[in-house]
Amino acid sequence: MLDRKFIIQNPKLVADNCAARGTSCEVDAIIKLEQQRLEKLQLTEDLNRQANETSKLIPKAADNDARQTLITKGRELREAKDAAQTAHDELDAQILALQSELPNMTHPDVPVGGEDDCKELSFGKTAKRNFDFTPLDHVALGEKHDLFDFEAGARVSGAGFYFLKNEAVRLDLALQQYTISLLADRGFTPVSTPDLALTHILQGIGFNPRGPETQIYSIEDTELNLVGTAEITLGGMMAGQTIDAEKLPLLLCGLSHCFRTEAGAAGRASKGLYRVHQFSKVEMFAFTTPEQSDATHEKLRELECEIFDALEVPYRVIDTASGDLGGPAYRKFDLEAWMPGRAEIAEGQPTTGEVGAWGEVTSTSNCTDYQARRLNVRMKKSGEKGTQFVHTLNGTAVATGRAMIAILENHQQADGTIQVPNVLQPWVGTDVIGR
Repeated sequence: MLDRKFIIQNPKLVADNCAARGTSCEVDAIIKLEQQRLEKLQLTEDLNRQANETSKLIPKAADNDARQTLITKGRELREAKDAAQTAHDELDAQILALQSELPNMTHPDVPVGGEDDCKELSFGKTAKRNFDFTPLDHVALGEKHDLFDFEAGARVSGAGFYFLKNEAVRLDLALQQYTISLLADRGFTPVSTPDLALTHILQGIGFNPRGPETQIYSIEDTELNLVGTAEITLGGMMAGQTIDAEKLPLLLCGLSHCFRTEAGAAGRASKGLYRVHQFSKVEMFAFTTPEQSDATHEKLRELECEIFDALEVPYRVIDTASGDLGGPAYRKFDLEAWMPGRAEIAEGQPTTGEVGAWGEVTSTSNCTDYQARRLNVRMKKSGEKGTQFVHTLNGTAVATGRAMIAILENHQQADGTIQVPNVLQPWVGTDVIGR
């Protein structure tokens, strides 16, 4: 969350930022409550001082009546002090609740607007294909080669769940193996994370696990929730900890299952593996000094590009617009792969040429000290007094389901077979699916 002092000293800046991000803003209420809180704090301190002074006078009382009078006065002062402290704490909790709802500040280069106002920054090394045949989407390819079973998934777990079969299982594992191996060679520590996290950890990362519009599955009668991303568990690893600044940046890559309710998701573009309730993902996470975070953000973006260049998938990188940023993100880059199956060919359109649409496959966010402040993750510099909050960053290395869509649809051949990217062949065990 934002620093309270920063909010009080920069109310217009915070309000303008909320407007650019399309969120409500209670800065005026925070300022008013903060003034009331400070008054109660002053009153608490004054009453406590008076109570202490009265307590010191009791042994010096001239007689028993004077002593009893001082004892009564001291008790009344401490009761008044306790009441003022309670009022202070209630005001502080109200401020914290409003403070927690405010989004992070926004990088000055971020385009202002909604989803359609994003800015294209670059494209991958692999060009979009001009098919000389009508390409199939990944669902049809899966049926052709017996790779998925959505009907069985629905029977067992409900709509939005699925079974991977045959080469799809090996492709899923190959994506995990390749990505973790690459990141480990780049200085990331591989971590296999829990699939459950406590509510306060989710809230610290910036997720709302119990609200009416939550995307989180919560475990009834517990404080546990299924994680929607390893960002939650990796960030929570250092909750309440102080890190030596010399050890930063701390780079982690986490393998986890991800669970999302995907409430409201519908439509052809969301079918198949694109928007499901469970999938596997390798997530990058970094704890850095404030001075390191911008460069680390660029590094995460470059690694995402390296991975999808190696998978020989066409993609573009976009700078996400302000109104499409999640609350914790200061800046977010999305990598969108070209998916030939995400757009139907219009009636009468030739079967050759460019077909498809962009689909998000990764994103990477710089959250500055927004999450660290909520989770109380600090750093200590040698030779300096005190501590300061670290910066946190996250980035999807690979979400296996969506990566599989991009691979199947872009690497399909006219005879219905699917070429396996070179970097995945050692784990898949073949260079062609469906030979």
